[in-house]
Amino acid sequence: MIHEAPTRGLQLRSLVKESGELELSLIEVPVPAPGESEVVVRVEATPINPSDLGLLLGPADPAAMTTGGTVQRPVVTAPLSPAALRALAARVGESLPVGNEGAGVVVAAGAAPAAQALLGKTVAILGGAMYAQYRTLRANDCLPLPEGVTPQQGASCFVNPLTSLGMIGTMRAEGHTALVHTAAASNLGQMLCKACSADGVPLVNIVRSAAQAETLRAIGAAYVCDSTAPSFMTDLIDAVAATGATLAFDAIGGGRLAGQILTAMETAANRTAASYSRYGSTVHKQVYIYGGLDTGPTELNRGFGMAWGVGGWLLTPFLQKIGPAEGQALRERVAREITTTFASQYDRVISLAETLDIAIIAAYNRRATGQKYLINPNKDV
Repeated sequence: MIHEAPTRGLQLRSLVKESGELELSLIEVPVPAPGESEVVVRVEATPINPSDLGLLLGPADPAAMTTGGTVQRPVVTAPLSPAALRALAARVGESLPVGNEGAGVVVAAGAAPAAQALLGKTVAILGGAMYAQYRTLRANDCLPLPEGVTPQQGASCFVNPLTSLGMIGTMRAEGHTALVHTAAASNLGQMLCKACSADGVPLVNIVRSAAQAETLRAIGAAYVCDSTAPSFMTDLIDAVAATGATLAFDAIGGGRLAGQILTAMETAANRTAASYSRYGSTVHKQVYIYGGLDTGPTELNRGFGMAWGVGGWLLTPFLQKIGPAEGQALRERVAREITTTFASQYDRVISLAETLDIAIIAAYNRRATGQKYLINPNKDV
């Protein structure tokens, strides 16, 4: 169904105030008419990803939040510490839109054939400012979804699917042959598990409970290590030795896990070493930290020789490195497999106003595995 595109719509904004508070609110903003090669999308589904929470909430503590405004237009505020305010100095006074990706229906289009071809179509978007009822953007920035795919099914078409494919692409580009992944029962982790299985890539999955381990085994994971089990290090070493994994992607960030993975890789490499070296094996071992589920310090025990590296990894630089043609090929694969390999599950669908409910904020800010939230900006309007 094609809806008439309005001239104004609601958008969620995050503001750091000079007074030392974070303010979250819904404001009415203009919906620009589409230019010749542009379209207007009625946003019907947009996920809350960890990367969105960094902008939405920053270092604010949900437990300290207070609410005001009205039921339809709530305003949430939270105090920021002096240290947090200094870290956010560059965005003081800037009311910023939130939301990296989403999906919806094209309700208006410019005169260009590429734009007109999308009219009435369901499309996915990686365009920023997605926590809004409407978005005007270039037709080329839209990914048409296969017939029958809903906005909810296509909402997470970019960040998690492309991150999982980016991990595999990085592995190949850097000469590794297998992967280790942490927080592996997440939506992203399950996508990576399925993609590695389809592409013949050995994968070691690290989870944080027996229930999460069973979730992955149910979708065919061959190597699953529970970090809470007494046998964790033995299990991890055996899995790394069996797969030959020398590259890991760590969503946790803080704590001992990155160091434990490097230690397991070194121990596995030394199982087949021809001779002893006080400098450790010559096998290069790499951990990329791409998330911060644990915001504490990253602890390295240095029990893994001298051939190792720890660094950061982000999706956008990876896509820039591979170029537009290869990036588009990855997007098209995601669209083809959006209901299979790259399917997402959501715990709850909420409205824009519900996104600013303090109890709901506390729930989605926990970032718990299996509790992913989806916003429908046009719900209850």
